[in-house]
Amino acid sequence: MQHQDARLSATRPIITLTTDFGNRDGYVAAMKGTLLSIAPEAQIVDVTNEVPAQDVMGAAHVMAGVVPYFPAGTVHLVVVDPGVGTERRGIALSVDGHFFVGPDNGLFSLLANRRHPDSIVELDRAAFWLSDRPSSTFHGRYIFAPVAAHLARGRSLEDVGSRIDDITTMHWALPISDRQGIQGWVVHVDAFGNCITNISREAFEAIRENRAFKCYAGNAILDRMANTYARAQPGDNLMLFNSEDALELAINRGNASEMLDIRKGTSVNIVFLDDRQSDGNV
Repeated sequence: MQHQDARLSATRPIITLTTDFGNRDGYVAAMKGTLLSIAPEAQIVDVTNEVPAQDVMGAAHVMAGVVPYFPAGTVHLVVVDPGVGTERRGIALSVDGHFFVGPDNGLFSLLANRRHPDSIVELDRAAFWLSDRPSSTFHGRYIFAPVAAHLARGRSLEDVGSRIDDITTMHWALPISDRQGIQGWVVHVDAFGNCITNISREAFEAIRENRAFKCYAGNAILDRMANTYARAQPGDNLMLFNSEDALELAINRGNASEMLDIRKGTSVNIVFLDDRQSDGNV
């Protein structure tokens, strides 16, 4: 299997870990202990354990910005699992040389980004679990972590589960636009309070036509577009396109989420103005 060859050539296989467990309790450590008990040579990279509780789409958003920067053969263990203990399946799959392990709740369809995975299996082989009677509340430790560790050690997907043809699907929320403007939403608030929207640079520029604009979000009206935070005075708000070319609402040296009363899910309405030309502040 071509993807296995890439993994086995690495001196230390990589397992990334993404959860909504937080760091106050011992849940993350229990998963890491399980991983290292099976694959002591593995390098474990925490993406984040601070995904908002049960926020499947939020986890997918974080992972979408991370996966491309890891080498082929990386095993991505993602456990944000509001359906733990129910009939939802546990799955493992490969997409573009990367391996993913976790619950089948739509998250992995977002990461596949409309592509069909190269291979998918249902995790139905207890020989690769921590116990054949796993806890109904902690599949992360009993099922997903052991399977991820076995994959990191070179086991194939077909070893750890039975092949299936599809996964549960979810779809990214897309902005609505016409010539007069764009309506989008905040999809993520980062640790600095920057509010990241689902409006892309491409969508914005396709409609702007060098016109001025006003952006309505939370308690603010923004009309300044910049190419970096420091282009605004400290405490002033601004808009910019981040490293993923997604529109951000920010405050230079301030927390935009708190100061502008913007949260995940807040609507962002941009209106393009025809009565004057842009002042060129980009």
